[in-house]
Amino acid sequence: MVEDIAGFKTVLDPYNGITIDHKDLPDNFNLFDKNLDTLIEKTKDIRNLIWIYINIEKSDFISCATKKGFFFHSCGEDYILVVKRQKKNAIIPTAANHTLGVGVVTINDKNEVLVIKERISRVGYKIPGGHIDDKEMITTAACREVFEETGIKVEFKSVISLGHFYPHQFHKSNLYVLCLAKPLTYEINIKDTQEIEDAKWVGVEEYLNDENVLDYSKAIVKAALKEEGFIRANQETLTHIKRDFELFFPRD
Repeated sequence: MVEDIAGFKTVLDPYNGITIDHKDLPDNFNLFDKNLDTLIEKTKDIRNLIWIYINIEKSDFISCATKKGFFFHSCGEDYILVVKRQKKNAIIPTAANHTLGVGVVTINDKNEVLVIKERISRVGYKIPGGHIDDKEMITTAACREVFEETGIKVEFKSVISLGHFYPHQFHKSNLYVLCLAKPLTYEINIKDTQEIEDAKWVGVEEYLNDENVLDYSKAIVKAALKEEGFIRANQETLTHIKRDFELFFPRD
């Protein structure tokens, strides 16, 4: 439900809060300050929360909002989302509290596993992988990371494991999605030479017996050898959702 209140276009959310998008903010600081006081007064008895997206071009509005009881919730490169409780103990959904990463086990028909060595890493060879970019699907990230770090094109097969680590970057948790992929090409040609020092195919048994390889890396490869994992399937169950999504289910 959209409603104009105190010069703001507000959208009702499931938490009985109202949200104001950055494009609906006034250009004038003084007008924002005045209208915000009116908005708070008019909604204090009927709405639990007020959310405001403030874009970077209007960052001077942030101090105005925080002086009126708003606090930081989350942000992106060019905006910050602030929120104010209009009622005591109103529920505020948790902001994003983790980063996402992907690792990819790729084994060829010679029973060799594709591994990389990072320039900044002090450990031995590991499987390719990295951050899942904003709005990127897991399957897309898996194929992209392998190609960037090794030059090998792969086809996603399944999700074989999930790791959860805390603390990680930015004082957040990290969810690490481990995938199995099939190689479509075989010639090493590192694209991300700033990050990756070396990439190679190595025999699975040799890799599992290498004392310089972390036990976790070995466990991932062992899991890929014996577990089919969760395949990307049954997408038709959510075709009514008008957004990008991926579903993973055990193989029938």
